[in-house]
Amino acid sequence: MTVTRVDKDYDALTLTVVADFDAPVERVWRLWSDPRRLERWWGGPPGFTTAVDEHDLTPGGTVTYLMTGPDGRTSRGWWRIDSVEPPTSLEFTDGFADDGVPVPDIPTTQVRVRLTEHDGGTRMLVHSVFDSREQMDQLVRLGATDIFAQSIGRMDALLTESPD
Repeated sequence: MTVTRVDKDYDALTLTVVADFDAPVERVWRLWSDPRRLERWWGGPPGFTTAVDEHDLTPGGTVTYLMTGPDGRTSRGWWRIDSVEPPTSLEFTDGFADDGVPVPDIPTTQVRVRLTEHDGGTRMLVHSVFDSREQMDQLVRLGATDIFAQSIGRMDALLTESPD
């Protein structure tokens, strides 16, 4: 698996996932910037599928998606893009949606993605900041950290495919 470290800092309300890939930064970036590639790895654990509805990676832009579980149950999510510097940096607010509209009473997470050259490949840091200890505890109890690590693990298969 590509995930080399997962750091949970309950005092700072942060979760940092570090992953290393045997691919150049530009190829890893495309897994975020191409909606068809994003939907092949972003989302739930194995067996879940993701369909990206909207994908605007510009400051103030929005990414919306629908996840479907193996049992047919669905959930929607959204990102609001705060900043983007292709091919190395992406910052967004991540939340849940209902019929495409952000759910106001569910806390959001601030996410910062950094891609850097590392040992002939790419190191990806995904740093998430939570609103509260309760929010962080809830997501950890639900297995979100393991699910996210599994999702990142799917990136390897995509990076071994033909670059185009």
